[in-house]
Amino acid sequence: MAGNSNLGAAKDAKNDEFYTQLTDIEKELRHYRKHFKGKTVLCNCDDPFESNFFKYFVLNFNRLGLEKLIATCYATSPIMGQQLSLFDVVGGEEEQRNKPYKAVVTKVYDTTGDGGVDMYDVAELFKQGENELVELEGDGDFRSLECLELLKEADVVVTNPPFSLFRQYVSTLVDFKKDFVIVGPDKGRKYKETFPLIRDNKMWLGATNPKRFYVPDSYQSDSVKVDDDGRRYMQMGNICWYTNLDIKKRHEELILFRRYEPEKYPSYTNFDGIDVAHVSDIPCDYAGAMGVPINFLDSYNPEQFEIIGLGEGDLAKEIGITRNKRGRTDLEVCDDDTYRRPFARIVIRNRNPEQPKEVQQ
Repeated sequence: MAGNSNLGAAKDAKNDEFYTQLTDIEKELRHYRKHFKGKTVLCNCDDPFESNFFKYFVLNFNRLGLEKLIATCYATSPIMGQQLSLFDVVGGEEEQRNKPYKAVVTKVYDTTGDGGVDMYDVAELFKQGENELVELEGDGDFRSLECLELLKEADVVVTNPPFSLFRQYVSTLVDFKKDFVIVGPDKGRKYKETFPLIRDNKMWLGATNPKRFYVPDSYQSDSVKVDDDGRRYMQMGNICWYTNLDIKKRHEELILFRRYEPEKYPSYTNFDGIDVAHVSDIPCDYAGAMGVPINFLDSYNPEQFEIIGLGEGDLAKEIGITRNKRGRTDLEVCDDDTYRRPFARIVIRNRNPEQPKEVQQ
């Protein structure tokens, strides 16, 4: 993904191989520049020369003031041939393809004298031994001991991990207390392993939403399109960035202009709270618990709101949501004697509600 070759066990999960566009990476990471100065960045699901994550950091190495860039990778990639490949740098026999490597960059400069820095300069620095390119002993899986040692060395992890391993990947970053900016599935907001991190302000959404991802030739879908350069891609609306690095967007206040009216906000039958169908309908003067759509997290400001919990599944039990008419622990409302379960909800509370209108008068 994003140059991820699905290392180790995930390497054969072809449906995981989505490659992030450089423009999407640039749009998101410009919000984190202050977090990279003097730091060691690890891209542990990326192929140098095929990964746009590696490309972004190596070409902006000096401007960001990085101390070191580390990437674990394979000497081949499902989109091999789109640009200079790691195999072009490694050289050697054909059997060296598919071997896992560790790439360590500590310096980047113009080796060709053409006045700029590009991936050919980076390749030359590898060939000259000024940066390190070493075959790994194991299979390159991010959970392997040698890759975990690299994780220990890193300050910030930035990559696009295999979505099938997203839970494990985030748990590994948390266990090692690492800062991170990663791409993940939108539904990751509700995973029982990751939602508590969001609730407890240990992880939150990034500033932008990537939409277009390149896919390898092996990926077959009716949704695949081809751009003007012949690259296969898919438009996806269910992908987002996750991070634990503070950004300005996280502190922008959501403007509320609705007021609470009982007839417009149904109460839940199995929980003390009201249902809010749209984020734009959150009342400014309601002090109690409110169930709001999952996309509320795109506008979540921890100084303005408190996240109480998730309104469905096992996590709902933790906040006192009881079983509904269908026997599920999902929030439920009743309209004209008809019981229904609203779409997925996060339960929140306004930390500073305005006074009700009648009190103001």
